[in-house]
Amino acid sequence: MKAVIKVAGTTALAVLGMAAGALHAPAAASAAATPTLPSLVAYVRAGDVYVSKGAAETRLTKDGGYNRPRWSTDGKQLAYLKGGQLWTMKADGTAKRRLTTRAASGASWSPDGKSIAFASLSCTGGPGVYRISTVLANAKPEVLFPSDCRGEALPASPSPAAAASGDLNTRLRTDDAVAWSPDGTKIAFRGGNCESTYDACLTVGTVANGAERTVAAYGGGGLQNSGFAVVPSWRSDGAKLAWTAYQEGETAAESRPVHLVEWDAISGAKRTVGATLDRELAYLDATRAVATGQHNGGSYVMVVGLSGSSRAAFHAGSQPSVQPVR
Repeated sequence: MKAVIKVAGTTALAVLGMAAGALHAPAAASAAATPTLPSLVAYVRAGDVYVSKGAAETRLTKDGGYNRPRWSTDGKQLAYLKGGQLWTMKADGTAKRRLTTRAASGASWSPDGKSIAFASLSCTGGPGVYRISTVLANAKPEVLFPSDCRGEALPASPSPAAAASGDLNTRLRTDDAVAWSPDGTKIAFRGGNCESTYDACLTVGTVANGAERTVAAYGGGGLQNSGFAVVPSWRSDGAKLAWTAYQEGETAAESRPVHLVEWDAISGAKRTVGATLDRELAYLDATRAVATGQHNGGSYVMVVGLSGSSRAAFHAGSQPSVQPVR
């Protein structure tokens, strides 16, 4: 099976076989007991946030409407979306605090924990990336990307977007979750300057100077495909970046349902990990991750082996985030 891959401004045909981590049907989850993990995983079920590291789980919220929980670097807080806006709370679910009234999408903490990056409407009319202080009172969002919007007046805040509905592809296609690299120098996000060339793309931007690198692209620019790359996630050493992807090619053989892609930040090589319909990966370590998958007829947080097809059911839910181990 062939797929067109766009990396750093060059197009290549990559033959995706077993050695490259080809897509495969979901493997049967291990029938063993719920795995015990080295740290807590936060996830969403029926609009509320839960945390667990084994068979037992703790429900942190009870009023619904929560999305995209993300652990702080020190593991003491969670950022999340509620009502289309950015909030934080302590790891036990207390001390909820709204950071901004600006419409926001999936947040990511800076490594020092003093800022959170999030996506919102930019001065260009497309998705942009902002950061806001978590330590200053009455902090205002600051533009990071596109860099041309730095120093410009912030555009009027759009109304918080309604929760996406429809099939899985529709819900994921415009998910603007961002991911701050462990060394603090880069942020991965959907869109960017590459949208002037492609119909959909994923960017790794350099925080210091606003430079952008296209790491996935669909449609336009000579690419005869369509699709998306969303919900990026860095490995703790910054050497790998994973995201959720979907592709419609010119032929059925070139089309790929929702799946996970892992990108090597040094070589630019890509491979498919996990099973068909796996999405929203968060790394546990270099060999394992948690991801949303299909199990028992619904969405389940699965523990996925990154070097093979091993997988084990963890808890019903989606949108997992792994508490950093300190």
